[in-house]
Amino acid sequence: MTTPKAKFAGLALIAALCAGFTLGLTAPAWAGWDEGVAAYKRGDYATALREWHPLAEQGNAGAQYNLGVMYDKGEGVTQDNAEAVKWYRKAAEQGVAEAQYNLGLMYRNGLGVPQDYAEAARWYRKAAEQGDARAQVVLGTMYELGRKVPHDHVQAHMLYNLAASRFPLSKDRDEAVKNRDHVAKTMTPAQITEAQKLAREWRPKK
Repeated sequence: MTTPKAKFAGLALIAALCAGFTLGLTAPAWAGWDEGVAAYKRGDYATALREWHPLAEQGNAGAQYNLGVMYDKGEGVTQDNAEAVKWYRKAAEQGVAEAQYNLGLMYRNGLGVPQDYAEAARWYRKAAEQGDARAQVVLGTMYELGRKVPHDHVQAHMLYNLAASRFPLSKDRDEAVKNRDHVAKTMTPAQITEAQKLAREWRPKK
């Protein structure tokens, strides 16, 4: 199973980040945000970095996440996993699900940090609890295999089911459905009923 990293925040996500993280910030703290977005869109990564870095230092979670992606991908900077982890962590601690997912991936693969499946599971869980479908699939796999989390097919089935319901029609959705149906073959009817009930009652954490 592949676990692609979240890409740079697209326009919809950028708008969401603006709405979500404006509260509590004074207007000067956002100076440079739009300029950074415009620069990134035209491939001027050096300017985007220059505009966003002060915002990230001031605690802007959207800018912190974007810096993490840029260091992760080597856009406008020398590729640096440790620096990517630094910025992902800052954004993840402020609740950015995409950063939590990417931080989990860094721990899972030992990129910029020592490989640590337990820590990976912790960050995947935070993202999954917010409704990140990719994190739900990965965490479901960890429950299915009992990898640094309890071996629990009910939880795995629930997470795969949630991911399948959140992904658009795509290979990712097909994979979630395939994983759910595969684990169901090892479960009793009562376990499947319980997993389905948990999925119906699940609500994302804010």
